[in-house]
Amino acid sequence: MNVIEINGLVKKYPGFTLGPLNLEVPQGAIVGFVGENGAGKSTTLRLILGLAHPEAGTINLLGQPAGADHPQAHERVGVVFDDISLPDSFTVKNAGEFGKRLYKSWDAQTYASYQQRFHLASSKRVGELSRGMRMKLGLAMALSHAADLLIFDEATSGLDPVIRDEVLDIMLEFIEDPTHSILFSSHIVSDIEKAADYVAFIREGKLKFMEQKDELLDSWRIVALTNEQANQLDSTQVLGRRRHDFGQEVIVRTGAVPAGVQAGRPTIEDIMVYTIKGEDQ
Repeated sequence: MNVIEINGLVKKYPGFTLGPLNLEVPQGAIVGFVGENGAGKSTTLRLILGLAHPEAGTINLLGQPAGADHPQAHERVGVVFDDISLPDSFTVKNAGEFGKRLYKSWDAQTYASYQQRFHLASSKRVGELSRGMRMKLGLAMALSHAADLLIFDEATSGLDPVIRDEVLDIMLEFIEDPTHSILFSSHIVSDIEKAADYVAFIREGKLKFMEQKDELLDSWRIVALTNEQANQLDSTQVLGRRRHDFGQEVIVRTGAVPAGVQAGRPTIEDIMVYTIKGEDQ
């Protein structure tokens, strides 16, 4: 079962077109949505959440068409943006009262438990909170209305490594329930590598791949070759190359590594960079 199904999605802005885009988020999984700034990550999430309207294509969210006409699905989605969209004058207590008005399934006891866990004093105003504490407040609200799906839009950007690790731990706790799922947009690829089950890479509005993370990393190897060795490779087995004075560094299919050559496992960031290099050659 998929909690998000996107088919033929197109959204046009001056100078940028998203799609046609096809993307699926399986139930019970964390999907890391990665790409350069301006690649279309936030646009895709806005379309899923009904905050923008596509020129073409369909989006099914938790088994229903996404959009304002189907609020039942959005009731079951928790959203954490890169900053919380609440007035600076709101207190943490006010945020909970707002959540109760916004969501029928709001659980004040759950919200209070996250307040305690995140050290969010009820009297503290949003404008007085640090970047990390504002994000924790948004996370507390997202987790307090029995959501089945969490959507993070660059929520860990600008946070120190300790707080980012806390967020990743909470993601992993949430996904322990097999009915829960997460779509996690970030340009911090190391976070995606730690937490994601699947990786979806978007570039210039086009989805370049959507693969199971471990299978993706096992499919490729990074090797240092002489120019002669590199030029003998089957180009269909090469993801990308980096040329230097002494030869080439190449990402190649695992089964196409030349005999006797030492090969290493690439990172997701390596695969992204070499995908771009392969296209630009």
